[in-house]
Amino acid sequence: MSRRRFEDVAVGEELPVRVVTLTRGNLVNYAGVSGDPNPIHWSDEVAKLAGLRDVVGHGMLSMGIAAGFVTDWLGDPGAVNEYNVRFTSPVYVEAHRAAEVEFSGKVKSVDADSKTAVVAIVAKSEGRKIFGRATATVRLA
Repeated sequence: MSRRRFEDVAVGEELPVRVVTLTRGNLVNYAGVSGDPNPIHWSDEVAKLAGLRDVVGHGMLSMGIAAGFVTDWLGDPGAVNEYNVRFTSPVYVEAHRAAEVEFSGKVKSVDADSKTAVVAIVAKSEGRKIFGRATATVRLA
């Protein structure tokens, strides 16, 4: 995919929806590579002791997947100037069923002087928003 050009991006443009699945195996792998071995991400017993209904996905994993969602649309992973996410709800991952996370986004503003755009990102799992406010400011070609 080629890099998004400023002339081709408009306020209100919607990014194509992407659904990503997360399994317990994904969480264990991410725990290993990220250095976040907190057992709420892989142990039913510890998750329950922590007051959670099931193990939960890493917030940074969801945030990273959302960043990839935006950069795939953008066509350049190096063109993100700023990225902010507030988490509001966890992604619960059952032992024998993958969790689905749906990512969508919309261009909220564009700046002709800097050739940038602000993209608002929505992430939902089980119909709940897992991000409160999430935005990426991106450079356009």
